[in-house]
Amino acid sequence: MLQGKRILLVIGGGIAAYKSLDLIRRLRERGAAVTPVLTRAGAEFVTPLSVAALAGADVHQDLFDLTQEAEMGHIQLSRVADLVVVAPATADLMAKMAQGRADDLASTLLLATDTPVLIAPAMNVRMWDHPATQRNLATLVSDGVHVTGPNEGGMACGEYGPGRMAEPLEIVAAIEARLAAGPLAGRRIVVTSGPTHEPIDPVRYIANRSSGAQGTAIARALAGQGAEVVFVTGPATIPPPEGVEVVRVETARQMREAVLSALPADAMIAAAAVADWRVAEESASKIKKTKGGLPTLTFSENPDILAEISQMGDGRPSLVVGFAAETDDVEAHATAKRARKGCDWILANDVSPATGIMGGSENAVTLITEDGAESWPRMSKDQVAMQLAARIAQALDAV
Repeated sequence: MLQGKRILLVIGGGIAAYKSLDLIRRLRERGAAVTPVLTRAGAEFVTPLSVAALAGADVHQDLFDLTQEAEMGHIQLSRVADLVVVAPATADLMAKMAQGRADDLASTLLLATDTPVLIAPAMNVRMWDHPATQRNLATLVSDGVHVTGPNEGGMACGEYGPGRMAEPLEIVAAIEARLAAGPLAGRRIVVTSGPTHEPIDPVRYIANRSSGAQGTAIARALAGQGAEVVFVTGPATIPPPEGVEVVRVETARQMREAVLSALPADAMIAAAAVADWRVAEESASKIKKTKGGLPTLTFSENPDILAEISQMGDGRPSLVVGFAAETDDVEAHATAKRARKGCDWILANDVSPATGIMGGSENAVTLITEDGAESWPRMSKDQVAMQLAARIAQALDAV
């Protein structure tokens, strides 16, 4: 159930922090990727080296890490996980969360996140029973934070009562329960991806440099959030993700038919790089090179899938998202495209050769909505996909 899931684990400062090491192991053996965040107090109980070794990933500790924060690292950390887990969640961490304080990396990313949060409280029984902690707990629950534990039992301080952190397997079960449905459960989303190939003759075609990497990452992220995904893909170089319905096409006209057949849907994400034109008359046999000169190709315009879906009446998805791959005046061209097509959002990116984005592993996008433009930092295409999936879940919840 946790295969491929991404868990951001915040380890607070308490004796129960030793259990977080076993929690990491349990999560990883189930296929989850764990990104650890260790508070300064947490590092008094478990070492960064032991956490990193078990997680197989760097440990994040310092809000003012110049390497990370040059790219707003705390924002990226808070947005790319399927679930944020705080274990142990100390009385201090719970107070910071309830009050919206942000004075270290852990509290800052918890305030900045739009990802679901699960906490496993751990503290002395008197601290747990204190009215201030109970007020903070009530605030967190009303804010949508999920809680597992604490258990009742003997404590390191010698006292007995509620306050023991839930056992690692109990936390794993709570994580699985939280991720089983996902924020997009019950939502049907169509994603187009990859290039289209427009034939000239039986051996030649018109294409573009799209690898399908971004569309594939988006489909994977949406499926990971519980959505039923119909993945309509052209002949991409990237294999399709698991857990989605794959519809393979070659041409723009085939892609249009596949998209229309996949409706109705709650959302459509048009990430494919659809060819604008096709050869008007495809040759039934290979065009031969002759001494008489170059062949003449006459072009026809391909169907505009994004505009057609955006402007349809009954049956239009609640959210239609397009992409604008530009080489200059990116924001201006993308804003005009959104107005022209009639879609809700446009993700614009600069695909000029110097960026390395077309066919590469990273992307730098600007989200264009009716409210204006929002530039995202350059990040991996998987991170872009996770951030977009979270925004889609928020938008569909509001519908």
